[in-house]
Amino acid sequence: MVIFSALESMLPIILLIILGYVLRKAGWLGDTFAPSASRLIMNVALPASIFTSVLKNLTLKTLLSLDSGLVVCFASVAICYLVALTTVVLLKVRPGRRGVMVNTFANANTIFIGMPLNVALFGEGAVGFFLVYYITNTVSTWAVGTFLIDADPMVKAEGSEPSAQRRRGIDIKRLLPPPLIGFLVALVFLLLQLPVPSFVESTLTYTGNLVTPLSLIYIGIVLKESGLTSVRMDRDTVVALVGKFVIAPLSMVGVLAAYAALFGALPATEAHTFIIQAAVPALTVLPILANEGKGDVRFATNVVVTSTLLCAVVVPIVYALLG
Repeated sequence: MVIFSALESMLPIILLIILGYVLRKAGWLGDTFAPSASRLIMNVALPASIFTSVLKNLTLKTLLSLDSGLVVCFASVAICYLVALTTVVLLKVRPGRRGVMVNTFANANTIFIGMPLNVALFGEGAVGFFLVYYITNTVSTWAVGTFLIDADPMVKAEGSEPSAQRRRGIDIKRLLPPPLIGFLVALVFLLLQLPVPSFVESTLTYTGNLVTPLSLIYIGIVLKESGLTSVRMDRDTVVALVGKFVIAPLSMVGVLAAYAALFGALPATEAHTFIIQAAVPALTVLPILANEGKGDVRFATNVVVTSTLLCAVVVPIVYALLG
């Protein structure tokens, strides 16, 4: 049952990646499609998706009642960041991969794999607990993770000049990337309980729905350009996967145990939801973030593909261990 649920969540992702690969190989998608899709996702579709997701899944009452769960989730993610940053230093991970690896440890594909998995495993009654992790993951990705990728470009050729933007330092666009703006604007609407006209909501929903298919097609294009042999278990990929499927769940288990000792245990379903979400695969948009930050797109693609495939094995094991 658990394996079937994991496969059911994973198959559409794999099929869309294959579609991108096939369309690129057939010549239907030209050289300019991938960079154009990357800009469209980051600057338009993702902000719209985050805005509508927050307003659809959260209410002010729910947001104000999530205090203990948020403490646990943010503490666990913070530990993942600390372990990941230490790891990339100790292993001397090369530039362009560091930010991607840290994000793999700390952040997850909560909406497109995490949510359907959670409903399948724990039912609709656990959706509120899932939203706690979703908030944490959203804030972590767009307030921290994206900056780590942006600050870790691949090394330029010797003698080349850094871009004018990098010479000037961080500008407003880098401090407030469009997805983070989408989240902040959604919080303003939520806190002030501002209405969103139905036609605006529909337009933003349609636009936001572009994120997943375009991101996965983009991954397929990258796989075609780099070759399927680029999907492999090199050292950095293995480390990233260990961070995703071992360190992140163990971090959550440790924080839950510490919280239980200090303040009392959280409800079992809530605790189990957090642990499962911590073991969800890497962000689908990770290659897009790497591309925008001039990072190692092939490595990011490799991590997304391998972590998504391994999800069907890891999640049932984690679920079985939860009893």
